[in-house]
Amino acid sequence: MRRVELIDADCGIEQALGVLTDWWTFLVIRDVAGGVTRFEALQHSLGVSRRALAERLAALVEHGVLRRARYSEHPPRHDYLLTPKGEGLLPVLIALQEWGDRHVLGDGSLTATAAPTSAEAHRVHDLVGRRIPGLRVETWTVLYFFPGAFAPDAAGLPPGWGEIPGAAGCTLESMTYAARAAEFAAAGVEIRGVSTQRPDQLEAFAAYAKLPFPLLSDQDGKLAAALRLPTFRTAGADRFKRLTLLTDQTATIRTVQFPITDPAASVMELLTELQARP
Repeated sequence: MRRVELIDADCGIEQALGVLTDWWTFLVIRDVAGGVTRFEALQHSLGVSRRALAERLAALVEHGVLRRARYSEHPPRHDYLLTPKGEGLLPVLIALQEWGDRHVLGDGSLTATAAPTSAEAHRVHDLVGRRIPGLRVETWTVLYFFPGAFAPDAAGLPPGWGEIPGAAGCTLESMTYAARAAEFAAAGVEIRGVSTQRPDQLEAFAAYAKLPFPLLSDQDGKLAAALRLPTFRTAGADRFKRLTLLTDQTATIRTVQFPITDPAASVMELLTELQARP
């Protein structure tokens, strides 16, 4: 792997690119963040040569971005896992994806939704059959991802929120799930809301809306990066585009709703589907 001579020792961008040397390196980090942690699986996912992959993994371990965790003694085999230093790159991955979705694959407009035929929609629906890394559930679970919900006496809506297509409707969606929580429970399904908001903001909203289920914070971007979920950026913060995942008791995704244009109707559609199960 060819090294590039760095000129400006005080430029953080230049120094970072001395570690993240090429696009293969970014894709290695992307896949490791998504739970692809073994050499053979990474090579199969990326389609890169064994030598090129080995060089990049060795360099990322040397720089402290990845660490090796042995899972086999004979022969010696390792998982490659993100270190805290490597997890610091998750916002970079999310920013790159959001920029690509918006300005390369999209028309550049700021939106909290997407077209049914968009690359984002294809990417999300391809998650069916995928196990969510790090998620522990004991039963079938609805994970509804929403842009942001705010209690009236807490932090207000971000500037221009009402002008962003698809951003409004988080309170309606949450309260519709709350109103139907007993019916979801009767179908053997738990409910969890997920947002990139801070835990204190989510606690304030859950108390205001009297939600009978928890709201989870993905403010560190681990879930967004692991699943490559669609996001948009406004008022200096990354927000989920509205979508819903239904997982089984192994945390494997079985149903996807995206895009969601009618938050309340999407809740009823999912409930009807669950009640029709054998």
